[in-house]
Amino acid sequence: MFFDSWQGLGRVLIVGVLAYAALVVLLRLSGNRTLTKLNAFDLVVTVALGSTLATVLLSKSVALVEGVLALALLIFLQFAITWLSVRSPRFQAIIKAEPKLIVHRGQFLEGAMTAQRITREEVMAALRANGTADVAQVAAVVLETDGSISIVPDGAASGTGTAALAGVRVPEDARS
Repeated sequence: MFFDSWQGLGRVLIVGVLAYAALVVLLRLSGNRTLTKLNAFDLVVTVALGSTLATVLLSKSVALVEGVLALALLIFLQFAITWLSVRSPRFQAIIKAEPKLIVHRGQFLEGAMTAQRITREEVMAALRANGTADVAQVAAVVLETDGSISIVPDGAASGTGTAALAGVRVPEDARS
């Protein structure tokens, strides 16, 4: 159907502006951390906020106040999870994945790549995007907790160390 009613359009305009304004206020109150992409939970919250906003806008069965409460609840839960994870290493270990080393000293770690379902082609694409021509030029390639791939240049070539790898476990078979 192309057009239902003027009343429906009016509802979308009014509820849309109010729900959007409420979301902006809630995000400002909760701080910058709410919409970061530091781990999988952050991504889920961001997608859920967008989905909730869309539902409030388009579903006549969801009242504006219910939608704003749903947005506030998601933001509060995100705030609570991150607050707890900053203060409790045990809680952080439960909710946050570890970064995974997939290339070490220029060598592909096939077992780690298989376990993380990452192909050589995907690693090479990340290297190209980073401006790295050869895998031998990197100290490490890390699959981060948010799903992104980080490239740590070889210290000998770049004049830097590998302090960026603190907290990234090096598998036994990659140590030499």
